[in-house]
Parts: sequence; C-alpha cells; structure tokens
Amino acid sequence: MKRSLMLKLVLTASALSITSIAVAAPVCTTVPQAKWLTPVQMKAKIAKMGYRDIKVFQVSGSCYEIYAHTKDGKRAEVYFNPVTGAVVQNNVD
Repeated sequence: MKRSLMLKLVLTASALSITSIAVAAPVCTTVPQAKWLTPVQMKAKIAKMGYRDIKVFQVSGSCYEIYAHTKDGKRAEVYFNPVTGAVVQNNVD
C-alpha cells in the first residue's frame, strides 16, 4: 500500500513539474525594466515585423508577449526581448 501511494505521489509531482515547464515564459533579458523599450516603441517594431490584430500585449516575466496574427493570417504567440525587440520565441498555429 505504501509503495503504491508513493508511486502515485511521484507520478503526480512529475506531471506537475512538466506542466510548469511548458507554461513558463522564456527568459528574454536580465536588463531592468526601466531600460526596456516602451510599449509604444515595441508595438511599432512589432507592426514593422508584420504582426497585426494584436489581441494581447503584456509583460510576461522578462519578456513582452503578444497574441496576434502573422501577415499570413496565422495565429501567433510571440515573446520578444524588450530591450532589442528581437523575437525570442515564436509559436505559430
């Protein structure tokens, strides 16, 4: 009985840690927020990259994160370095 319970606890803990990893935002910078591009500046860079219909623009950890559409109309979740404006992670449907 104890062995079965211990196995269940280990499996549950493993599943929870994997879920946490999948949801976590990437690390985009270690530069203080005071030195980041302003949201207005970042949105201008994002528009020049071809992203449109921005549904969400937010700070996520050390990144700017958007939910938008690509110039091809595909849905995208994109994380940007808030200092340089570079794409750090791009998830396109």
